[in-house]
Amino acid sequence: MNARERFNKVMHWQKADRVPNMDFGYWNETIPIWHTQGLPKEIKNAVQLEKHLKLEGMDSIPTISLRNAFLPGFKREVLEDKGDHQIIIDGNGVICEISKTAVSIPKYIKYSLETREDWDKIKKEKLDPLVKGRVLPKEQWKKLVDTAHAEGMPVRVSVGSLYGWLRNWMGVENFSIAMMTDKDWVEDMMEHLTQMTLYMIDQTLPGLEVDFAAWWEDMAYNHGPLCSPKLFEELMVPRYKRITDKLKTYGIDVNVLDCDGCIYELVPGWLESGINCMFPIEAAWTDPLELRKRWGKKALLIGGVNKLELAKGKAAIDAELAKLKPLIDDGGYIPTVDHRVPPDVSYENYLYYIEQKLKIL
Repeated sequence: MNARERFNKVMHWQKADRVPNMDFGYWNETIPIWHTQGLPKEIKNAVQLEKHLKLEGMDSIPTISLRNAFLPGFKREVLEDKGDHQIIIDGNGVICEISKTAVSIPKYIKYSLETREDWDKIKKEKLDPLVKGRVLPKEQWKKLVDTAHAEGMPVRVSVGSLYGWLRNWMGVENFSIAMMTDKDWVEDMMEHLTQMTLYMIDQTLPGLEVDFAAWWEDMAYNHGPLCSPKLFEELMVPRYKRITDKLKTYGIDVNVLDCDGCIYELVPGWLESGINCMFPIEAAWTDPLELRKRWGKKALLIGGVNKLELAKGKAAIDAELAKLKPLIDDGGYIPTVDHRVPPDVSYENYLYYIEQKLKIL
């Protein structure tokens, strides 16, 4: 079997020759440090590393990206150089302070979307579904799909976000206040994003054989959701359902949702909406075994390997994999590191993890 066949078998609770040997990428700082620990210098990025280690994704999976966010995006500009840091305007039009040398959460100074007037302007200038370039040529995507499938790889369509993008454009605090005090405005924004996504699906997917949809909704922290589950189920779940129903008309019934943090309170709404695969299951806050215990075969799972355990050595890695083996055997689960691999995981430990994981797949 190839990677695509394995992925589709496991995601539909069917028997494969083995579970796909996937993982979930690396921090920017990790690969340069691994060069000093034995990784060949010519390996420069995650896709090259996955190929070098004979992994089957996730970064290597070809992606159809719906252009259902800002178009054109804001021009990235450096407003001030402060030595190790810069104050910039990013691609979302947000003014923030960032480190030049390390990946870290920026210090946000001003958001691009703070008022209804901002929204009216952005909706017209950045979120017009009919703007030139919004829909890319069908031939481009057909070539991507045909090449991927010829190489035995699955293809995903990235359908974007409702909460996550608005949170990025507005900031957690501003968006939280708006959800509680100006729900009509939030509905207007989410409805516009939903309608644009539905339009883009119809413009892009006919004639293409796509294996799964990928969503991004970072809307939880270490203790639970960043918004009320009640509001989540009222504002977002019905809109997700309209999108997943549309995807089904194009043969897509696996919807992989990327959300960090503690997600237990959000899972019922996602499952009701047709979003049926939880990823990357950040193990410090969400236990993949508990997800399976609570929701059984309703929930597909990808992720859940605690990245912190990989830094501790071979015994800890063995224990982590032994804990997850019942899930692998149960099906509907692909084990990957629960977020991108940090630089405190040595290359030796990572190679040992990949080697041992392959034995139980």
